[in-house]
Amino acid sequence: MNFRRVFIFKVLGLCCIACGLVACSSWLPKARSESFYFKSFEQARDAIESLVPMKSRLDDLIALNLDPSHQPNTLLLSFSDISKKFLASGVLTKDDLGPGISACLAARDACRGWDLSIAKIDKKRTGGFFQDFINYRRITETTGWRFNATILIVDDVVVYKSWGGQPEVNEIDNQKNPLGPLQDIGPAIITTH
Repeated sequence: MNFRRVFIFKVLGLCCIACGLVACSSWLPKARSESFYFKSFEQARDAIESLVPMKSRLDDLIALNLDPSHQPNTLLLSFSDISKKFLASGVLTKDDLGPGISACLAARDACRGWDLSIAKIDKKRTGGFFQDFINYRRITETTGWRFNATILIVDDVVVYKSWGGQPEVNEIDNQKNPLGPLQDIGPAIITTH
């Protein structure tokens, strides 16, 4: 009789733990990438908009935290990168370009460019822990914002600026694998020679 009672308590305990794991989304992975200096899309946009082509200087970029030392995801553009970016399509000619881009192309190697990528992205998996753990169903919610800008500089003077991006990111990725952990075994077994 005592053995039966212990067995029932163990089964009930395991059921409670399993139910807790199914609903426990706090155990699911989360990821965050965050801008060091800009807390919103609007703040990054305002910093770029405050630049005045042919007047703003390199010191202004540094004061606004728009230089590569403050923005770790900045792509440094060489003269050939800038040429490809603005002339590679073949649709535009040098005459079609604005005065800042023309000044940059005329300056050749004295021109440098920066492509800034600034973002605040939160990714979190939601749903039940057990379904996620056995790879049966994974729901990933992505929220935040992404901002990008291009700045061209000749002799420490900003000659061109442009910006774009996503003011609001709100994505839900819902993956369902009916075979759970066995879903990926089939392709792994098949080999081609």
